[in-house]
Amino acid sequence: GSGETSVASPEVADVIRRYGPSFLERFGERITPSQRKALAAMAACRTAQMGTHIYHCTSCGETVTRYNSCGDRHCPKCQAGQRAAWLERRRQELLPVEYFHVVFTVSQALVALAAAHPKVFYRLLFPAVQATLVEVARSSPRLGGQIGVLMVLHTWGQQLQLHPHVHVIVPGGCLSDGPQWIACPRGFFLPVEVLSEVFRGKLLDYLQQAYDGGELPMTGGLAPLADPDCFQKLLSEQYATDWVVYAEPPRDREPEQVLKYLARYTYRVAISNERIESIDHGQVTFRYKDYARGGQSRSLTLEADEFLRRLLLHVLPKGFVRIRAFGFMANCHRAKKLALLRQLLGAGEPEVASAAQLDDELWPRCPHCGEGPLRLLGRTPRPSVRQLVASTYPPKHHDSS
Repeated sequence: GSGETSVASPEVADVIRRYGPSFLERFGERITPSQRKALAAMAACRTAQMGTHIYHCTSCGETVTRYNSCGDRHCPKCQAGQRAAWLERRRQELLPVEYFHVVFTVSQALVALAAAHPKVFYRLLFPAVQATLVEVARSSPRLGGQIGVLMVLHTWGQQLQLHPHVHVIVPGGCLSDGPQWIACPRGFFLPVEVLSEVFRGKLLDYLQQAYDGGELPMTGGLAPLADPDCFQKLLSEQYATDWVVYAEPPRDREPEQVLKYLARYTYRVAISNERIESIDHGQVTFRYKDYARGGQSRSLTLEADEFLRRLLLHVLPKGFVRIRAFGFMANCHRAKKLALLRQLLGAGEPEVASAAQLDDELWPRCPHCGEGPLRLLGRTPRPSVRQLVASTYPPKHHDSS
C-alpha cells in the first residue's frame, strides 16, 4: 500500500512477510506443501515465532535471548552455520592434490520439463552426471581407475529463473587397482567436449525412458508433448545442439582455499540477503551478475509476486538429496579410501578441531561485554511445521457475501 516504508537492510524474509499472504491468496492452489513450508520457515527464522534460547553471561551476568533459526535448507540466514559445520568435516578429507570444478548445464529447451516434473527430472540428472564422469574417466588413456566426486544441484540463474545445473568437485586423479594414485596432467581433468556429448546422450536417454514409463505426464502448457512423436522430436532436436559443460581448477590452489571455494557452492541458496537492494511499493530490487557482459553487477526490479514465484521455483521436492557423492568419495567407504589415498600420497593425518575449539565456536559471545562464554538457562519451544505454517498463513474464513 501507499503507507509502505522501505526496510533499512532488506532481506528475503521481509519480502515473504510483507507480500507472502497476498501471494498465497492469489496462487495458493499451485503452491506445494514443501513450498508453503519453506515460505513459513524463512519468514519466521530468528524471530520470536521460532522459539528462543535464553543464556546467562558468565562474565557480566547479563541475560541474553537468542531467537532460533529455522534450519530450512532454502533459507539464506541458515546457510552460514551449515557451511561452517560442513567445512570442518570436509577439512579432514582434503587430499594434497589439484582439485577441479566441473559444471554440467541442462539445455534451455528442457527447462519447462524440469519445472513441471522437478522430482523426476532432478532424480535423473544425478545419474546422468555420474555415469558420464565414470565412463569418460574410464576411457581416458591417462586415468582408468576410480575417481572421487562430490555433486551439488543448483537450480537457479542469476535472475532467479530456473536454470538447473550440477556443480561437481573432483580431486584431479584416480585410485587404480594397484592400489596407486594416478594424477591428471596439471590443469587438465577430462575433455569437456566429450563430457558434454556423453552427458547430453545419457540425460536424453533417461528422459525418454521416464516418458515411456509414464513418469512424465504432459499437461497444461506441455500438453502437445503428450504425443510421443512430439516428445521424440523435442529430444531429437537436442541431440543436434551443444550443451554447456566446463571444467576449471579453482583459481587459488591451496587446499584450504579450495575447500572454502567448494563450501561456497555447496551451501548456496537461490538468493542471498546481501543481494536484496530494496522492497518498495509491491516491488523487489536485487543485484545480479550479468555474465553476458563479463559478470558486471546490475540491478533487476520485479513485482513482489513474480519475485516470490521465482523464489519458489528453487524449493526442492520433499526429501530430495541435493548433495551426493560417489567413487572414493562415496559415504559408505569414504573414510577408508581417503585414509588409503593419504598413505599413497605420503600425506600426514589431517588436523581435527579439538572439542574445546569447537565448544568455543558453538558458545556465542556475550553481546553486552563481548566476553562470555554464555551458558544456557532455558528455552521456549520451537513450533512444529504444521503450527508454523498455520500461524504464518492462517486459513481465511471467507464469508458468503
